[in-house]
Amino acid sequence: MYSQGTKGLGRIKSRIRELIAWTDREICMEPDEFAIYRGWTVTSTGFGARLYRDPRFDQLTVTSLVPEEVS
Repeated sequence: MYSQGTKGLGRIKSRIRELIAWTDREICMEPDEFAIYRGWTVTSTGFGARLYRDPRFDQLTVTSLVPEEVS
């Protein structure tokens, strides 16, 4: 039903996707390891792009800039 060319094209596309994913991991390996060591979360946002976040930022509270009046 399918020609050998279609199967071959699918294999080539798959291999290219694997190479892109491998290259992305290699480019970002050192910063990712640093972030993971520090306990940060790492989110891949595209090829060679990451979002690093320290979860402790979620625990911060905003203090009131205006002191409350005591009566």
